[in-house]
Amino acid sequence: MGRFGFEVVASVGDAAELRAAVAEHHPELVVTDIKMPPTFTDEGLRAAVELRRADPRLAVVVLSQYVQQGYATELLDSGDGRKVGYLLKDRVVDVEEFVAALRQVVGGGTVVDPDVVRQLLRRRSDPVAGLSTREREVLALVAEGHSNAAIARTLVVSEAAVGKHVGNILAKLDLPPTDDTNRRVLAVLTYLRSSSPPAR
Repeated sequence: MGRFGFEVVASVGDAAELRAAVAEHHPELVVTDIKMPPTFTDEGLRAAVELRRADPRLAVVVLSQYVQQGYATELLDSGDGRKVGYLLKDRVVDVEEFVAALRQVVGGGTVVDPDVVRQLLRRRSDPVAGLSTREREVLALVAEGHSNAAIARTLVVSEAAVGKHVGNILAKLDLPPTDDTNRRVLAVLTYLRSSSPPAR
């Protein structure tokens, strides 16, 4: 990319190499894929969040095929939201537009794909949208007043599995750790306020 005014100081294969390269070269800009070895899930995004925590002045652009919501929010909140970009790969088709986005981020701007913005806003306005399909099924049954044992019978799963789903629901809805009965009530209220409770 020399002809666009950028000097590439390192090209790395995983998140550990990315951290080491940043420590060695102190670049102005890091461009990373969300998925990196060994698990190809969100290592690149987690590394980007860590790098920004260590140095909020570091410009970071993350490329992804999808919106990884938890870390995306953390990345966009880092360094006052400046010098950061989150772009979906299938929409990065024009090299000159991509280079312009990189320049904007290095210059202190923020570049976020409109689809990313829509998904993050939808999640903020509807916390239930962050639950898995099975977790929404469990929450719907909790809202109907069923005990864990009754939910287990309905879904033909173990009571322990239901307990795990309920724990995940309470954590994802970010409910305060008070007594469990009160948290279940708060979870039901969140479900009922949801803009799109799942049909059963």
